Amino acid sequence: MAFRYHFKLKILWTLLKETVHAWNDDKAEYMAAALSYYTVFALAPLLIVAIAVAGFVFGREAAQGHLISEIRDIVGAEGAVLIQQVLANSSKPAQGIGATVVGLATLLFGTTRVFVQLQDALNTIWDVVPSEGILRSFLRKRLLSFSLVLGIGFLFLVSLVVSALVAVIDQNLAVLMPGFPTIVYVIDLSNSFIVISLLFAMIYKFLPDAHVAWGDVWLGAILSALLFSVGKNIMGLYIIKAGGQSVYGAAGSLVVVLVWVYYSAQLLFFGAEFTWVYARYFGSRRESTTEVS
Repeated sequence: MAFRYHFKLKILWTLLKETVHAWNDDKAEYMAAALSYYTVFALAPLLIVAIAVAGFVFGREAAQGHLISEIRDIVGAEGAVLIQQVLANSSKPAQGIGATVVGLATLLFGTTRVFVQLQDALNTIWDVVPSEGILRSFLRKRLLSFSLVLGIGFLFLVSLVVSALVAVIDQNLAVLMPGFPTIVYVIDLSNSFIVISLLFAMIYKFLPDAHVAWGDVWLGAILSALLFSVGKNIMGLYIIKAGGQSVYGAAGSLVVVLVWVYYSAQLLFFGAEFTWVYARYFGSRRESTTEVS
């Protein structure tokens, strides 16, 4: 039993060590910086699409309220207010058909551009080059990216449904079962973790121009979701400790959002590198010469 435990730790250590090497070789921190730049500009369109998808079932106000609540838990009250203002400004109705068309085109471009950048970065990690023509590749990337945006909206909808069910159960059974609030908290936490894991798995599976098996992505997706949850709690503690004070003054809330986006991009690529390493050692790309050292 002790030998088996030691062997598993050795495998995990090897995977993590190879992941760090691959991370450095691909200059993933620079790719994360580029992705963060595009994400900041695409943040409003992404959130609008997610709210629109969930709004079909719960209504726009309820969906946006839940989303802002989740954002507040991550970046604090000031950051949430900033996001809320961005959403309000982006959702103002356009005047005239021309302005509406331009607005929809901007929304479409904004929501897909960040995923095109992400796809290029994942292709670097998997060391693949698309073999299609320029126009066909452009259209396919846009379609795939927009489909993934809708998938994010659907996952947000699922998260809302589960949260609503948990809230209803909590209201009805909290009186009968004194310890039930703890169970509700665990269920709600598990709901968020599962949704985030599914999101990372979808990105690792569908975005690269390489064949990636489902068995390759799950461990990397779970690792990324775990790091995301840890970072979320650390960010929350920092915001509580800082008490809203920042050396950046009025721009402090924007800096918090930028730091969180950059951290999220870093861990996303770390999980992608881990997925690539795992696929080579134990997954679909394993070769007879690849051994755990």
